[in-house]
Amino acid sequence: MSFQLLRLQPDPTALAPWATRHRLLSPDGDYGYALHALLSEAFGDLAPKPFHYLGGRQGLLAYTAADLEILRLNASLAPPDVARALGLDHLEARPFPSAWRAGQRLAFEVRVRPVVRSKDGRERDAYLHVVEGTADTGQIAGNGSIAGRTVIYSDWLTQQFAVDGAAQIAEAHLDSFRLTRVLRKAGSGDNGKRKTTNHAGPDAVFKGQLLVGDPTAFNRLLARGVGRHRAFGFGMLLLRPAGSC
Repeated sequence: MSFQLLRLQPDPTALAPWATRHRLLSPDGDYGYALHALLSEAFGDLAPKPFHYLGGRQGLLAYTAADLEILRLNASLAPPDVARALGLDHLEARPFPSAWRAGQRLAFEVRVRPVVRSKDGRERDAYLHVVEGTADTGQIAGNGSIAGRTVIYSDWLTQQFAVDGAAQIAEAHLDSFRLTRVLRKAGSGDNGKRKTTNHAGPDAVFKGQLLVGDPTAFNRLLARGVGRHRAFGFGMLLLRPAGSC
């Protein structure tokens, strides 16, 4: 499996008005759905995912297995407002490594939404799912200790990495955490358009080091991403040489 690492430099002065005009900015200012919509508008079915928006200065990174020339052709057809909001005139790409060895140590960073499916099919915070039914659930639901969340979210991340023996975590820490509301669309309203809803949930960034397990499975993990909401800015596994700052 081979794929490209893409970099775009969205224009914040165009991105925010575009997201607001299309009602795709969450109450917490998350651009995930807006960027998802822009990438789909620019690249169609080849819209890259997972992606990670690092802000106005660092831009957007994404993985894709699509042919770069086809992506550039699709991007050239985008409307001017989409091209400006995404920074399509400055699309950069390079081949990403795909030859890994078992046991190879790499530094990583990943933004995830650690959620699980409950018995009724609803998406639930992995932390609340574990502590549900305990005596202090009411208090925990409101905040919960960071230490408690770190343990449970770390276990959740370990399970994600372990699928098909892709990788194991050598060490990791919760670099940032907050509860955020993200936009999602489902069903249809009275006007025939899909309903927009806000979904609150955990938004966590982990940093650490991992050990590559099965190289083929590790490539699948990179290409697929970690956890859910990978088309909305979560789950992109960023890698660096072990020991790098």
